[in-house]
Amino acid sequence: MTELMNEKIQHRKLPLQKVILRTIAITIGAILMATGLEIFLVPNHVIDGGITGISIMLAHIIGWKLGIFIFILNLPFVYMGYKQMGKTFAISTVYGIIVLSIFVSFFHPIPAFTDDILLATVFGGMILGMGVGIVIRNGGALDGTEILALVITKKVPFSVGQIIMFINIFILGAAGFVFSWDRAMYSLLAYVIASKAIDTVVAGLEESKSVWIISDEAEEIGNAINARLGRGVTYIKGQGAFTGDNKKVIFSIITRLEESKLTTIVEDIDPTAFLAIGDISEVRGGRFKKRDIH
Repeated sequence: MTELMNEKIQHRKLPLQKVILRTIAITIGAILMATGLEIFLVPNHVIDGGITGISIMLAHIIGWKLGIFIFILNLPFVYMGYKQMGKTFAISTVYGIIVLSIFVSFFHPIPAFTDDILLATVFGGMILGMGVGIVIRNGGALDGTEILALVITKKVPFSVGQIIMFINIFILGAAGFVFSWDRAMYSLLAYVIASKAIDTVVAGLEESKSVWIISDEAEEIGNAINARLGRGVTYIKGQGAFTGDNKKVIFSIITRLEESKLTTIVEDIDPTAFLAIGDISEVRGGRFKKRDIH
């Protein structure tokens, strides 16, 4: 029994095909981030948040290549990541940072695509965010700030998001002293755009949502969801606190693209039904996989 448990606990190696696909994805993500930095943001003196932002300012002040600072400054955080997230995360992160550092140096001599500061900020932030999102989605990271925040959050009563925001306020504010205050404001805009792009790539268009429906026509609604959406449903026994009536509650998982159709289904069958829809960050296992609709 003990040997069986140890075998289950032991880290399993990823299949070769998955390793190759993950490597390709991280490579693409790192190249996209390098493009956003060196082709759009850096030539226009706009920075990103985190360790990357610090690296951009140091490269400007000292005159060394940006790739050197990105690689050196992230190394301590990779070690933290190894302690917090494990070997696979650390290897993926090191590889991503190496690719990023190489391509940042490679793209440096290439002139900026545009001198329009607003266009550079918007497109640079979008491309950078897409690259970071692809790497995160494939189990790595390109900036040590989130790893640092993960460590700090264990010692202070703040969330990871709050700590990252606090750190970046100082970093983006410092851009005002290194470059100019209008560049600091553009940097803040680029950071917000990149953050939204990261969220979109990580969550994807197939972002999951939980659905709770309370109706006297629960079985008809459940059958319609199953037939017209291809989604499985679960019936849960409930009781009204005020009336004491027994109710059948429907629970299901859909994507945000299916939300409108589900709402229509419920309204057609029972316009008085109680319907609650919430976001879910991840769904695994069970019978939540969508079946084909013929």
